[in-house]
Formats: sequence, C-alpha cells, structure tokens
Amino acid sequence: MDLAAFQARMKELYGAKDAARGQAGTFMYLIEEVGELAEACREPDKHDLEGEFADCLAWLASLANLHGVDLAVAVEAKYPSRCPACRTSPCACATKP
Repeated sequence: MDLAAFQARMKELYGAKDAARGQAGTFMYLIEEVGELAEACREPDKHDLEGEFADCLAWLASLANLHGVDLAVAVEAKYPSRCPACRTSPCACATKP
C-alpha cells in the first residue's frame, strides 16, 4: 500500500471521529503513540515494535487529514529523491539536515 492509499484509508475509517476530536486532541494521541514507540524501541522484546510504528503513522495520517495535508505530496515536495539540505543522494551533510 502506498502512502496516499493509507492516508485515504485512515480518513475513511476514522475521519468522522478525528473531526469530532479535533486537531488538538488528535495531536495529543499522536504524541502518546510516539511515547509508546520510544518505549518499544528501547525494549523491543517487551512491545509490539511494528505495531507502534503503524500506530504512529496512522495518527500522523489522521492529523494530516484534519489539516488538509496530502502526505504523499508533502513528502515528494520535501524529499524529491535527494537530501533537501545538501541536494545530493545519498546525503553528504556532515550532520543531520
């Protein structure tokens, strides 16, 4: 599944609930899931690491939907197969961009 299809799926499944919760509430759920992902990264044997990555992506897609942001378009614009800072591929920046 590509990113656009995933974002559309989240809108279809949860769009009404996300709209009722609002941007601030949805953002808080995203941050909660990022915390759970951090725990799973520290102790992957005790957590569902893949599930936590999926949850973070799902909440990010929901938040993007509420803001009217097409993630696939945003990603392609920001990362068009090269580093946005040094404009090379692979990245040649001395530190993270």
